[in-house]
Amino acid sequence: MLNHEFIKGQLRALECGVNTSDNRGINTLSAQIDLPSMEAGILDFWSQNQIFEKSVANRNGAPRWSFYEGPPTANGKPGTHHIEARVFKDLFPRFQTMKGKQVIRKAGWDCHGLPVEIAVEKELGFTGKADIEKFGVAAFNEKCKESVQRHVDEFTDMTKRMGFWVDFDEAYWTMSPAYIESVWWSLQQIWNKGLLVQDHRVAPYCPRCGTGLSDHELAQGYETIKDPSVFVRFPATTGKLAELKASLLVWTTTPWTLVANTAVAVNPKVDYQVIEITTDEKTERLVVASDLASVLGEDRKVIATFKGTELEHTKYSRPFDFVEINDAHYVVLAEYVTVEDGTGLVHQSPAFGADDLEVCRKYNLPVVNPVSPDGHFNKEVPLVGGVFFKEADKALIKDLKSRGLMFKSLQFEHSYPHCWRCHTALMYYAQPSWYIKTTSIKKELLRENSNTDWHPETIKTGRFGDWLNNNIDWAVSRNRYWGTPLPIWRCENKHEVCVGSLAELGKLSGTELSNLDPHRPFVDDVKFKCDKCSSTMERIPEVIDCWYDSGAMPFAQWGYPHKQGSEAEFKAAYPADFICEAIDQTRGWFYTLMTIGTLVFDKSSYKTVLCLGHILDKDGRKMSKHLGNVLEPMPLMNQHGADAVRWYMLAAGSPWSARRVGHDAISDVVRKTLLTYWNTISFFTLYANAADFKVTSLPKDLTLMDRWILSELNKLIAGVDSALENFDSQEAGLLLATFIDDLSNWYVRRSRRRFWDGDPVALNTLYVCLKNLTLLLAPMVPFISEHVWQTLVRVAESDQTESVHLANFPISDKSAIDEKLSSSVGLSRRLVELGRSARAESGVKIRQPLSRALVSASGWENISDEIKTHIAEELNILKLDGIHVAGTDLVDISVKANFRTLGTKFGADVQVIAKAIAAADPSAMVKELRKNKVFKLNIDLGGKTKAIEIDLDDLVITETPRSGWSVSSHAGESLALDLTLTPELIRAGQVREVIRAIQEERKNIGLDVSDRITVNWNAPAELTAAINSAVAEISAEVLATKMVQDNSESATENELGLWLKLVKN
Repeated sequence: MLNHEFIKGQLRALECGVNTSDNRGINTLSAQIDLPSMEAGILDFWSQNQIFEKSVANRNGAPRWSFYEGPPTANGKPGTHHIEARVFKDLFPRFQTMKGKQVIRKAGWDCHGLPVEIAVEKELGFTGKADIEKFGVAAFNEKCKESVQRHVDEFTDMTKRMGFWVDFDEAYWTMSPAYIESVWWSLQQIWNKGLLVQDHRVAPYCPRCGTGLSDHELAQGYETIKDPSVFVRFPATTGKLAELKASLLVWTTTPWTLVANTAVAVNPKVDYQVIEITTDEKTERLVVASDLASVLGEDRKVIATFKGTELEHTKYSRPFDFVEINDAHYVVLAEYVTVEDGTGLVHQSPAFGADDLEVCRKYNLPVVNPVSPDGHFNKEVPLVGGVFFKEADKALIKDLKSRGLMFKSLQFEHSYPHCWRCHTALMYYAQPSWYIKTTSIKKELLRENSNTDWHPETIKTGRFGDWLNNNIDWAVSRNRYWGTPLPIWRCENKHEVCVGSLAELGKLSGTELSNLDPHRPFVDDVKFKCDKCSSTMERIPEVIDCWYDSGAMPFAQWGYPHKQGSEAEFKAAYPADFICEAIDQTRGWFYTLMTIGTLVFDKSSYKTVLCLGHILDKDGRKMSKHLGNVLEPMPLMNQHGADAVRWYMLAAGSPWSARRVGHDAISDVVRKTLLTYWNTISFFTLYANAADFKVTSLPKDLTLMDRWILSELNKLIAGVDSALENFDSQEAGLLLATFIDDLSNWYVRRSRRRFWDGDPVALNTLYVCLKNLTLLLAPMVPFISEHVWQTLVRVAESDQTESVHLANFPISDKSAIDEKLSSSVGLSRRLVELGRSARAESGVKIRQPLSRALVSASGWENISDEIKTHIAEELNILKLDGIHVAGTDLVDISVKANFRTLGTKFGADVQVIAKAIAAADPSAMVKELRKNKVFKLNIDLGGKTKAIEIDLDDLVITETPRSGWSVSSHAGESLALDLTLTPELIRAGQVREVIRAIQEERKNIGLDVSDRITVNWNAPAELTAAINSAVAEISAEVLATKMVQDNSESATENELGLWLKLVKN
């Protein structure tokens, strides 16, 4: 048996920072841990011993599990949101590695695109393309290349600091020649299928950047603004409408497009009315859709009604004649026109609307565009020449009003598309552009989406499914500079060729190009003869959408198919088993990955995708420098520890919900879980050190508590394994946190005497739990788990793997799981919590013994006497009983029918039965049910008496102890404490208070817990009697060799009135 005082001495020494280890095997670990400092040591250990590299190499020949790293653009500093995604990206590859898979993880850097160009333009003080051309494309692109490498070190440092294992040495760069060649190859495959075409279409266009946007880019830049909403008169000049002197009433929210009005569209199937109204004594006739006539007010008169088809080719007078548009300005038919809002007549300006262009093309109407590519009206346009399109509305509205054409003008707030890169208002603009015909593979995309495992599942048919169902062709070309050049060469006779590699380009041009930088302007200098007409072929000037670059990474990261060995690497890793980014990537990277994979390989690039919610500050606001609420990732981790931040991100909420990040929230989860785990480790090492602990096999005749905690451990292993296989880190975290609480606050607490005594079975049981718990925690909190592995597990068992991350994930032993025992102990813990709550409510301290407690809970009768003893000891009560033994003198019983169970059994008779239950004696009924399990009721059904049997489940029973009791209830479970205090109970409580007071005094005067003492004391008469009746008990607890009452000393002002003076022997 161990000397309990030796253990206490060890604890005292630890608090003072003294190393008391005498090399007895396991070293005692301090209960205090500095997570950031510990993590620095672990990072060194991993680096010096190449643990990450070994974790991959050790699995050579094992099944591959593939993960794709979505490449960040390193032209800006990393933020806390980058930690969030990386935590999840690290968790599941670590888990699958421990499960026996080989997980190769390549880092990647996204290098091209307008965000980079705009940042460089700002640095150089440029305002647009003209400045770039003047500076020189080569020099500008070199600045862009420098920009995207500027913060690579900061991203790398953050990634390593947080323990995200990814291969930076073999990282892919989307600007590397090998990567660009791979992208060219994929575009050639799409070209060969006839799906890469040039077309003149209306598409979203940024006048500041001078280039179009794809539909998925458009979705990222909506901003709320106020715009005019105008109703304009278009006087009819021909046909029946002219005879009726009616004007077409047109509604638009883009008055600036009226300058280029070409037609007015109506729905051929809709009824239109000529309505006469009088305003300010002026009568007029206006044409609107019948269903929208209310826009003209209540006092209106219908003059005539026409089908939309009858209005076709009716000519009208256009609102502005600033630009020449011949053979136009008449009514056209269009199915897309609705009667949901407006007037049912839609003004057509084919240069600024995709639907408008399609409709006007059917009528061979001209496409006239008075707005230049920089977003300003051409200078020769009257009134608004040289004005930016969004700023022209005011002057145009004023002019319409002055000429009596404005019927009504309002301001309305709505969401309007802006450039996601420079925040300029976009315009829909007709221009030639290159498109990938994604609409041609809609069925294939929907097929691949249906086969994808989405987390959350709602994304499949919701956000992403809707996006695919409404998919339009991908506008892939950009009239810019820093990007992958579109590899299409064209001669003056419009012959075209799409090139798939530098080698192919070199063969066409007859030059050696293997070392050519494939960026602009160098690739633009490569020319060759057309094989069809001998004219010179030159590359078209566009580059491609940078989202295509990142979406091509599954094959381009390997240089596929040109680079040696790339085919094998690609096939082994395609499609990815798992990808993960924020939810906004449903219309970004997630879309481009699936689309390019399906276009090129007829298979999506990934099997499973986890969508993450956004990061908010502690108050639920978006983090921004303007608000001053940004949490920088490195200071955050260096304050709390990377494990703390990781655990919070993984376990503190649903991955796809927005999460609030703040110092208090992180500290709270650390205290509740990680520090509890560490304190249990520290506790174990203290007693293991003292007992000269050796790892041995567990015997078969385990105690009830040993069997229970090992059952819970094996349930935990199975639960965490299942949760992580299903990408549910929140569930895994909940299970782990619950077990840590069970282990620390119940198993260790209830077994403390065994640890004091050095019980090898208890120590080995706790060790098995801690070792397996450490393995389970390793993928989520890799630092502290590694620290425990090195300082405990490898010390206790020298044959264990070099790192916890080189070990295998635990396997659950189903034979060790005892569900009945688990339920019983779970109930006992809940009852203890109820008892503590009842004590708190009554104000009776836990040190005051009570005579008994009454319990009402399902399963109470199945709890063993040993578990009942645990409850009694925890609550400091002498006796526990079911609440029914108290009888009616102590408990008020009421019952109600449980309609859920009764309805299932008796159907339509349930109301009659409920009345019979209400009329019966509730006490007698419940007593009979508890004794015999059934109760017979006679009910009257249509004049006939029918006997039925009910059981306990058919009743909702409420049992309320009467005065002198304190009751606490939750979820159908109740515990009642008998508050009656006999003199014996009061005396016992006083003795406990005295023991506590002496122990506190020992601590206050700095005595070692093993010191023997003489206790000099004095107290009021009642307390004196209690002390004198328990001198032996008190002396044993406080290590007193003598207790001397000094009547000359007066009682102190403390709660007990107890005077103490302790003297060390």
